[in-house]
Amino acid sequence: MKTNALSGNSLYLRTPLRSLAVGLHRRPGLLLAVLLGPPLLWFFIIYLGSLLALLWQGFYSFDDFSMRILPQWTLHNYAQIFVKGNFDIVLRTLAMASAVTVAAAVIAFPIAYYMSRYATPSVKAFFYIGVMLPMWASYIVKAYSWTVILAKGGIVYWLLGQLHLTGVLEALLRVPYVGGTTLSTSHLGRFLVFTYIWLPFMVLPIQAALERVPPNLVQASQDLGARGAQTFRYVIWPLAFPGVVAGSIFTFSLTLGDFIIPTLIGPSGLFIGTFVYVQQGAVGNIPMAAAFTVVPIVLIVVYLRIAKRLGAFDAL
Repeated sequence: MKTNALSGNSLYLRTPLRSLAVGLHRRPGLLLAVLLGPPLLWFFIIYLGSLLALLWQGFYSFDDFSMRILPQWTLHNYAQIFVKGNFDIVLRTLAMASAVTVAAAVIAFPIAYYMSRYATPSVKAFFYIGVMLPMWASYIVKAYSWTVILAKGGIVYWLLGQLHLTGVLEALLRVPYVGGTTLSTSHLGRFLVFTYIWLPFMVLPIQAALERVPPNLVQASQDLGARGAQTFRYVIWPLAFPGVVAGSIFTFSLTLGDFIIPTLIGPSGLFIGTFVYVQQGAVGNIPMAAAFTVVPIVLIVVYLRIAKRLGAFDAL
């Protein structure tokens, strides 16, 4: 009997691991620190630390003759952002990001609306695969593929030729700030590629927001005599709008910082991403590249504050 009692009590002996578990259970704050400490440490040291180190160099000087970075504080790099040629790069990038965001929302909303309101489970699964399938392919492969698709002799020119619309395309390519020599070297072609690449990031948040629209509100609107357009305007759209803003966060910010598509497709004008890449990689002017990096950071922070006011984070 004594042996059995001793063996039973041995189950409750305090091992170091058990003592640690009991201590963490009694101190939830310590447990939270143990769980979140390593990732937060990595975030603050590796991510924010490297970002701040880069931005710090924006105040350094760059000697054009010796191609050396001089630790002499100056605001010259930030002042250069507002020079006409550099500020045009900011405006060009901002205009493209805004146009892509609006176009993606216009295309994505009908798709997401059909998926959430009318599609059967099997059809909805087909749409999910169709929307997400392009995201499984390599980004570089997709960008290079579009250079072939939009080039003269590509499928787009062939299709327009079959429809006898080549003249319409040529007239469109002559429009300032839209066209170019060919579709693959025009702002229009660049806009099409950006919209295609980032469209899934707009469809999914809108679809998620529409899924959360209570059906009884739509039915109540119809019972009260509201027409379809009125139901959409006063019931569906206000509830789905945060999803549109949430999707726009992705399309706007991703277009704002991209440098691969502007390099491969469209005219030779620089974007923010390509300008930073050239200054840092080709020229070696890291202070100027660091100063220009502040521009998309500021624009995105302002955009996120606006999105937060519009309730976008509730739809993510």
